Amino acid sequence: MTNKVKEMWKANKPVVNGWLAIPSAFSAEMYAQCGWDSVTVDMQHGVQDYLSCVACFQGMQPHGVTPMVRVPWLEPGIIGKVLDAGAYGVICPMVNTAEEARALVQYSKYPPKGTRSNGPIRAGAYGSSGNYQKTANDEILVIPMIETQTALDNLEAILDVPGIDGIYIGPSDLGFSLGMEPKLDREEPEIMAIYKRLLKETKKRGIAAGLHNGTAAYANKMIKMGFKLVTISNEVGLMQVAAKAAVIEARGKK
Repeated sequence: MTNKVKEMWKANKPVVNGWLAIPSAFSAEMYAQCGWDSVTVDMQHGVQDYLSCVACFQGMQPHGVTPMVRVPWLEPGIIGKVLDAGAYGVICPMVNTAEEARALVQYSKYPPKGTRSNGPIRAGAYGSSGNYQKTANDEILVIPMIETQTALDNLEAILDVPGIDGIYIGPSDLGFSLGMEPKLDREEPEIMAIYKRLLKETKKRGIAAGLHNGTAAYANKMIKMGFKLVTISNEVGLMQVAAKAAVIEARGKK
């Protein structure tokens, strides 16, 4: 197995990531053909469960995107299951301490680097018998979410945990934690200063910084700022924007 996202990061290229909230293999199949580098199934705030995650992976697989998952929480059972299903990356919400970051690495990797149980029921099909286990520890991306004041307080310790490949910022929860309105595409000076700090500290350690964005224009701005993984809304949000614009245009309104 080879991880396209990891290869792009090594080449210092930004990854444009899709986001799936809809539990449908068909919509995942169509979405995967839109030019994304990777597509993430959202099991935290999306309407996804484990079976729909597997179905989305099956829809995506023929189209060359790297499949990833945002798991619901830092919990070993679901992390192991999504990896067994074929996820090449795990994005985990609300990682606030180095101890939690170490636990995330442990849950995501096979011995001796971790405590993941062996049984890659679907992921193992990506190579001949036994080969998946030989490369999984090196190819699976482990990405904690930084989205609270507590995580910022512990940032350097979190980033220093061996096995962390990148971080992913949740702007809504980050703003919420700082007493602001929860939203994407933030422009507050204090948030931009945090982003610059995160970019500086990740670059220093040779790991990637990712961010969830509301619009393509803002995502492009963040790529230019230095982010190496940018997500644009999700398929529901993009569908709503396109549908609203179509209705307005059909009615001859601006």
